[in-house]
Amino acid sequence: MKSLRLFLLLLLLGIASRSFAAKVDTLDIPSAAMQKTYRAAVVLPTSYAKNKKVAYPVLYLLHGAYGHFNDWISKTPDKTLLHRLADQYNLIIVTPEGETFSFYLDSPVNKASQFETYITQDVIGKIDNTYRTVRSSKGRVITGLSMGGHGALYLSARHPELFAAAGSMSGALDLSITNRKLNPDEAKQRQSLFNPILGPETPAPSVYSANSVVNMADKLYSNGLPLIIDCGVDDFLIEINRELHRRLVYNHTPHDYTERPGAHTWQYWENALPYHVLFFQKVLKANAVAVQ
Repeated sequence: MKSLRLFLLLLLLGIASRSFAAKVDTLDIPSAAMQKTYRAAVVLPTSYAKNKKVAYPVLYLLHGAYGHFNDWISKTPDKTLLHRLADQYNLIIVTPEGETFSFYLDSPVNKASQFETYITQDVIGKIDNTYRTVRSSKGRVITGLSMGGHGALYLSARHPELFAAAGSMSGALDLSITNRKLNPDEAKQRQSLFNPILGPETPAPSVYSANSVVNMADKLYSNGLPLIIDCGVDDFLIEINRELHRRLVYNHTPHDYTERPGAHTWQYWENALPYHVLFFQKVLKANAVAVQ
Protein backbone atom coordinates (compact mmCIF):
# COMPACT_ATOMS: atom_id res chain seq x y z
CA MET A 1 0.00 0.00 0.00
CA LYS A 2 2.81 2.37 0.89
CA SER A 3 4.54 1.54 -2.36
CA LEU A 4 1.37 2.34 -4.28
CA ARG A 5 0.95 5.70 -2.52
CA LEU A 6 4.59 6.54 -3.21
CA PHE A 7 4.18 5.60 -6.87
CA LEU A 8 1.08 7.81 -7.21
CA LEU A 9 2.83 10.70 -5.49
CA LEU A 10 5.83 10.46 -7.79
CA LEU A 11 3.52 10.21 -10.80
CA LEU A 12 1.65 13.37 -9.79
CA LEU A 13 4.90 15.23 -9.14
CA GLY A 14 6.17 14.14 -12.54
CA ILE A 15 3.03 15.39 -14.27
CA ALA A 16 3.23 18.70 -12.42
CA SER A 17 6.89 19.16 -13.26
CA ARG A 18 6.23 18.49 -16.95
CA SER A 19 3.26 20.83 -16.97
CA PHE A 20 5.31 23.75 -15.62
CA ALA A 21 8.70 22.72 -16.99
CA ALA A 22 9.39 25.94 -18.86
CA LYS A 23 10.85 28.84 -16.88
CA VAL A 24 9.35 32.34 -16.83
CA ASP A 25 11.52 35.42 -16.26
CA THR A 26 10.21 38.92 -15.68
CA LEU A 27 12.57 41.40 -17.28
CA ASP A 28 12.83 45.18 -16.87
CA ILE A 29 13.35 46.84 -20.25
CA PRO A 30 13.96 50.62 -20.32
CA SER A 31 12.67 52.78 -23.15
CA ALA A 32 15.18 55.37 -24.30
CA ALA A 33 12.52 57.30 -26.26
CA MET A 34 9.90 57.34 -23.49
CA GLN A 35 12.33 57.63 -20.57
CA LYS A 36 10.47 54.89 -18.73
CA THR A 37 11.07 51.27 -17.81
CA TYR A 38 8.50 48.60 -18.71
CA ARG A 39 8.43 44.90 -18.00
CA ALA A 40 8.27 41.84 -20.21
CA ALA A 41 7.68 38.18 -19.47
CA VAL A 42 10.13 35.74 -21.04
CA VAL A 43 9.19 32.06 -21.26
CA LEU A 44 12.26 29.85 -21.64
CA PRO A 45 11.88 26.21 -22.71
CA THR A 46 13.28 23.53 -20.41
CA SER A 47 15.97 22.65 -22.93
CA TYR A 48 17.40 26.20 -22.75
CA ALA A 49 19.24 25.50 -19.48
CA LYS A 50 20.75 22.29 -20.87
CA ASN A 51 21.78 23.43 -24.36
CA LYS A 52 24.40 25.99 -23.34
CA LYS A 53 25.73 26.50 -26.86
CA VAL A 54 22.43 26.59 -28.74
CA ALA A 55 20.82 29.84 -29.99
CA TYR A 56 17.03 29.85 -29.76
CA PRO A 57 14.40 31.45 -32.03
CA VAL A 58 12.07 33.97 -30.40
CA LEU A 59 8.33 34.56 -30.66
CA TYR A 60 7.22 38.08 -29.72
CA LEU A 61 3.62 37.79 -28.51
CA LEU A 62 1.69 41.07 -28.16
CA HIS A 63 -1.27 41.77 -25.88
CA GLY A 64 -4.46 43.64 -26.68
CA ALA A 65 -5.98 46.99 -25.69
CA TYR A 66 -6.58 47.63 -21.98
CA GLY A 67 -4.03 44.91 -21.28
CA HIS A 68 -0.44 44.53 -20.12
CA PHE A 69 2.61 42.36 -20.68
CA ASN A 70 1.49 39.47 -18.46
CA ASP A 71 -1.96 39.00 -20.04
CA TRP A 72 -0.91 36.01 -22.13
CA ILE A 73 0.33 34.23 -19.02
CA SER A 74 -2.38 35.22 -16.55
CA LYS A 75 -5.57 35.41 -18.63
CA THR A 76 -5.60 32.31 -20.81
CA PRO A 77 -7.90 29.66 -19.32
CA ASP A 78 -5.01 27.20 -19.54
CA LYS A 79 -2.25 28.86 -17.50
CA THR A 80 0.32 26.38 -18.86
CA LEU A 81 -0.28 27.25 -22.53
CA LEU A 82 2.89 29.30 -23.12
CA HIS A 83 4.98 26.89 -21.04
CA ARG A 84 3.83 23.94 -23.14
CA LEU A 85 4.36 25.71 -26.47
CA ALA A 86 7.85 26.86 -25.46
CA ASP A 87 8.77 23.29 -24.52
CA GLN A 88 7.07 21.65 -27.48
CA TYR A 89 8.79 23.84 -30.08
CA ASN A 90 11.99 24.80 -28.20
CA LEU A 91 11.06 28.44 -28.57
CA ILE A 92 11.62 31.50 -26.39
CA ILE A 93 8.33 33.40 -26.02
CA VAL A 94 8.48 37.11 -25.09
CA THR A 95 5.39 39.07 -24.04
CA PRO A 96 6.42 42.75 -23.97
CA GLU A 97 4.49 45.74 -22.64
CA GLY A 98 2.37 47.74 -25.09
CA GLU A 99 0.39 49.82 -22.58
CA THR A 100 -3.40 49.96 -22.62
CA PHE A 101 -3.85 51.77 -25.93
CA SER A 102 -0.65 52.35 -27.90
CA PHE A 103 -1.41 50.22 -30.97
CA TYR A 104 2.35 49.62 -31.01
CA LEU A 105 3.09 52.71 -33.08
CA ASP A 106 5.14 55.85 -32.50
CA SER A 107 2.60 58.53 -31.69
CA PRO A 108 3.15 61.76 -33.66
CA VAL A 109 1.42 63.75 -30.91
CA ASN A 110 2.51 62.03 -27.68
CA LYS A 111 6.17 61.53 -26.86
CA ALA A 112 5.14 59.23 -23.99
CA SER A 113 3.75 56.68 -26.46
CA GLN A 114 6.55 55.50 -28.74
CA PHE A 115 5.99 51.75 -28.82
CA GLU A 116 7.15 51.07 -32.37
CA THR A 117 10.62 52.24 -31.38
CA TYR A 118 10.35 50.51 -28.03
CA ILE A 119 9.55 47.05 -29.44
CA THR A 120 11.83 47.16 -32.48
CA GLN A 121 14.86 48.68 -30.74
CA ASP A 122 14.74 48.42 -26.95
CA VAL A 123 12.88 45.14 -26.47
CA ILE A 124 14.53 43.13 -29.23
CA GLY A 125 17.93 44.53 -28.30
CA LYS A 126 17.49 43.65 -24.62
CA ILE A 127 16.29 40.12 -25.37
CA ASP A 128 19.15 39.45 -27.78
CA ASN A 129 21.70 40.77 -25.27
CA THR A 130 20.25 38.83 -22.33
CA TYR A 131 19.50 35.41 -23.81
CA ARG A 132 20.99 33.02 -26.35
CA THR A 133 18.84 33.97 -29.30
CA VAL A 134 19.09 33.74 -33.06
CA ARG A 135 20.12 37.35 -33.57
CA SER A 136 18.69 37.80 -37.03
CA SER A 137 15.33 37.99 -38.76
CA LYS A 138 15.59 34.28 -39.59
CA GLY A 139 14.90 33.38 -35.98
CA ARG A 140 12.39 36.06 -35.00
CA VAL A 141 8.58 35.90 -35.41
CA ILE A 142 5.74 38.05 -34.10
CA THR A 143 1.99 37.82 -33.51
CA GLY A 144 -0.65 39.13 -31.12
CA LEU A 145 -4.32 39.53 -30.33
CA SER A 146 -6.66 42.44 -31.18
CA MET A 147 -4.53 45.59 -30.74
CA GLY A 148 -1.55 43.24 -30.63
CA GLY A 149 -2.64 41.65 -33.91
CA HIS A 150 -2.56 45.09 -35.48
CA GLY A 151 0.79 45.72 -33.80
CA ALA A 152 2.38 42.51 -35.05
CA LEU A 153 1.41 43.11 -38.69
CA TYR A 154 2.19 46.83 -38.41
CA LEU A 155 5.68 46.30 -36.99
CA SER A 156 6.49 43.52 -39.48
CA ALA A 157 5.22 45.65 -42.38
CA ARG A 158 7.40 48.58 -41.38
CA HIS A 159 10.40 46.51 -40.25
CA PRO A 160 10.52 43.39 -42.45
CA GLU A 161 14.25 43.15 -41.85
CA LEU A 162 13.55 42.17 -38.23
CA PHE A 163 11.16 39.25 -38.65
CA ALA A 164 10.85 35.94 -40.46
CA ALA A 165 7.03 35.83 -40.26
CA ALA A 166 4.09 37.61 -38.66
CA GLY A 167 0.54 36.91 -37.56
CA SER A 168 -2.64 38.40 -36.17
CA MET A 169 -5.46 36.98 -34.06
CA SER A 170 -8.71 38.98 -34.06
CA GLY A 171 -6.74 41.98 -35.26
CA ALA A 172 -8.05 45.53 -34.82
CA LEU A 173 -6.74 46.39 -38.27
CA ASP A 174 -8.45 49.73 -39.02
CA LEU A 175 -7.91 52.81 -36.84
CA SER A 176 -10.11 55.10 -38.91
CA ILE A 177 -13.67 56.06 -37.97
CA THR A 178 -14.50 58.58 -40.69
CA ASN A 179 -15.71 55.85 -43.03
CA ARG A 180 -17.91 54.11 -40.46
CA LYS A 181 -21.43 54.66 -39.27
CA LEU A 182 -21.16 55.24 -35.53
CA ASN A 183 -23.62 56.69 -33.10
CA PRO A 184 -22.44 59.82 -31.22
CA ASP A 185 -21.50 57.87 -28.08
CA GLU A 186 -19.42 55.35 -30.05
CA ALA A 187 -17.68 58.11 -31.99
CA LYS A 188 -16.92 60.03 -28.80
CA GLN A 189 -15.49 56.94 -27.13
CA ARG A 190 -13.22 56.12 -30.06
CA GLN A 191 -12.04 59.71 -30.28
CA SER A 192 -11.14 59.69 -26.58
CA LEU A 193 -8.98 56.62 -27.18
CA PHE A 194 -7.30 57.47 -30.48
CA ASN A 195 -6.87 61.25 -30.16
CA PRO A 196 -4.09 60.89 -27.53
CA ILE A 197 -1.97 58.79 -29.91
CA LEU A 198 -2.91 60.14 -33.37
CA GLY A 199 -4.57 63.49 -32.72
CA PRO A 200 -8.07 64.43 -33.94
CA GLU A 201 -9.06 62.43 -37.00
CA THR A 202 -11.25 65.04 -38.66
CA PRO A 203 -8.45 67.43 -39.67
CA ALA A 204 -5.94 64.64 -40.32
CA PRO A 205 -7.62 61.50 -41.68
CA SER A 206 -4.47 60.58 -43.61
CA VAL A 207 -2.62 59.92 -40.35
CA TYR A 208 -5.24 57.37 -39.31
CA SER A 209 -5.29 55.79 -42.75
CA ALA A 210 -1.50 55.54 -42.99
CA ASN A 211 -1.28 53.78 -39.63
CA SER A 212 -4.04 51.24 -40.32
CA VAL A 213 -2.83 47.76 -41.27
CA VAL A 214 -5.82 47.24 -43.57
CA ASN A 215 -4.25 49.86 -45.84
CA MET A 216 -0.84 48.17 -45.87
CA ALA A 217 -1.71 45.28 -48.20
CA ASP A 218 0.74 46.44 -50.87
CA LYS A 219 3.49 46.80 -48.29
CA LEU A 220 2.80 43.30 -46.98
CA TYR A 221 2.99 42.03 -50.57
CA SER A 222 6.31 43.72 -51.35
CA ASN A 223 7.89 42.56 -48.07
CA GLY A 224 7.06 38.95 -48.83
CA LEU A 225 6.95 37.74 -45.23
CA PRO A 226 4.89 34.62 -44.45
CA LEU A 227 1.64 35.74 -42.79
CA ILE A 228 -1.00 34.00 -40.67
CA ILE A 229 -4.28 35.79 -39.91
CA ASP A 230 -7.40 34.51 -38.20
CA CYS A 231 -10.57 35.77 -36.56
CA GLY A 232 -13.66 34.31 -34.91
CA VAL A 233 -16.87 34.41 -36.94
CA ASP A 234 -18.70 36.00 -33.99
CA ASP A 235 -16.00 38.62 -33.39
CA PHE A 236 -17.01 42.27 -33.85
CA LEU A 237 -13.78 42.69 -35.86
CA ILE A 238 -14.53 39.94 -38.36
CA GLU A 239 -15.44 42.27 -41.26
CA ILE A 240 -12.21 44.26 -41.13
CA ASN A 241 -10.23 41.00 -41.05
CA ARG A 242 -12.17 39.79 -44.08
CA GLU A 243 -11.41 43.08 -45.82
CA LEU A 244 -7.65 42.71 -45.30
CA HIS A 245 -7.92 39.11 -46.52
CA ARG A 246 -9.75 40.29 -49.67
CA ARG A 247 -7.06 42.88 -50.35
CA LEU A 248 -4.27 40.35 -49.89
CA VAL A 249 -6.02 37.93 -52.23
CA TYR A 250 -6.53 40.72 -54.77
CA ASN A 251 -2.84 41.70 -54.83
CA HIS A 252 -1.69 38.05 -54.69
CA THR A 253 -0.02 38.19 -51.28
CA PRO A 254 0.52 34.62 -50.00
CA HIS A 255 -1.02 34.27 -46.53
CA ASP A 256 -2.78 31.79 -44.28
CA TYR A 257 -6.28 33.07 -43.43
CA THR A 258 -8.74 31.24 -41.17
CA GLU A 259 -12.15 31.93 -39.69
CA ARG A 260 -13.19 29.76 -36.74
CA PRO A 261 -16.18 29.62 -34.40
CA GLY A 262 -15.64 32.06 -31.56
CA ALA A 263 -15.70 35.69 -30.50
CA HIS A 264 -13.30 38.25 -29.02
CA THR A 265 -12.41 36.04 -26.06
CA TRP A 266 -9.49 34.39 -24.34
CA GLN A 267 -11.01 31.01 -25.16
CA TYR A 268 -10.68 31.88 -28.85
CA TRP A 269 -7.09 33.16 -28.56
CA GLU A 270 -6.01 30.18 -26.48
CA ASN A 271 -7.23 27.96 -29.29
CA ALA A 272 -5.70 30.12 -32.04
CA LEU A 273 -2.18 30.54 -30.67
CA PRO A 274 -1.02 26.92 -31.21
CA TYR A 275 -1.91 27.23 -34.91
CA HIS A 276 0.26 30.34 -35.14
CA VAL A 277 3.18 28.65 -33.41
CA LEU A 278 2.91 25.62 -35.70
CA PHE A 279 2.89 27.96 -38.72
CA PHE A 280 5.95 29.78 -37.40
CA GLN A 281 7.76 26.52 -36.66
CA LYS A 282 7.53 25.56 -40.32
CA VAL A 283 9.06 28.92 -41.29
CA LEU A 284 11.84 28.55 -38.70
CA LYS A 285 12.61 25.03 -39.91
CA ALA A 286 12.83 26.30 -43.47
CA ASN A 287 15.30 28.91 -42.20
CA ALA A 288 17.27 26.14 -40.46
CA VAL A 289 17.00 27.82 -37.03
CA ALA A 290 14.50 25.54 -35.29
CA VAL A 291 15.99 23.75 -32.29
CA GLN A 292 15.59 19.98 -32.59
